[in-house]
Amino acid sequence: MNYEQLLCELKGLAKGSYSDFLKKNLAKPDANVLGVSVPLLRKLAKQFKGSEDELMSFPDEYFEVTFLKLTAVSNMPYDEFISRLDRCVKLMDNWALCDCFKAKCIATHREEFFPYIEKYLSEPHEFSQRFALTTLLSFYVEEGYLDYIFSCCARADTSYYYVHMAVAWLIAEVLVKFYNKGVGFLNKEILTVKTHNKAIQKAKESYRLTPEQKINLNNLKR
Repeated sequence: MNYEQLLCELKGLAKGSYSDFLKKNLAKPDANVLGVSVPLLRKLAKQFKGSEDELMSFPDEYFEVTFLKLTAVSNMPYDEFISRLDRCVKLMDNWALCDCFKAKCIATHREEFFPYIEKYLSEPHEFSQRFALTTLLSFYVEEGYLDYIFSCCARADTSYYYVHMAVAWLIAEVLVKFYNKGVGFLNKEILTVKTHNKAIQKAKESYRLTPEQKINLNNLKR
């Protein structure tokens, strides 16, 4: 499938109402969004198995094309995924592209992937850092990785809005799964006040915490 054929297929799947909805959620009213739903994009990405490099060569004229690139690469085996990772991370300029990029192969290569988390967390780019944090959220929220998660959250630049939100989201998930460890981290007051309180807010929104735990978290607000 060449680029013109892909655009023709995407436009046939598009809905204008969804385009407006997505632009609003991306907070990018000038984004080139056709309006194709995520399930349809994920289904379409499977058609590029074996021709991912051809897909990567297409222009990033539309949100959907870039989404397809990231989804197709995320479906690849680990070594092939890694060889294309830098190019993919550089394509991220909004939260939706970043958050869709969840390569299942990382789950069986977590220790091996640490250098890439470090690399992207240290870059002075909002969505590189968010990618590092959302990868932790997707694959590392286990007791053995908690100290590493806390270290990454402490080092992330939460002056970036989408990094701030990712740290809050990650700590909230830790609080839900490992409440005492999460509270212990909050008690150290390492995060900025804004991110500290946002993490508490997001944790309190979870139905997985007890009313008593939520009251205690409320008392930890700064």
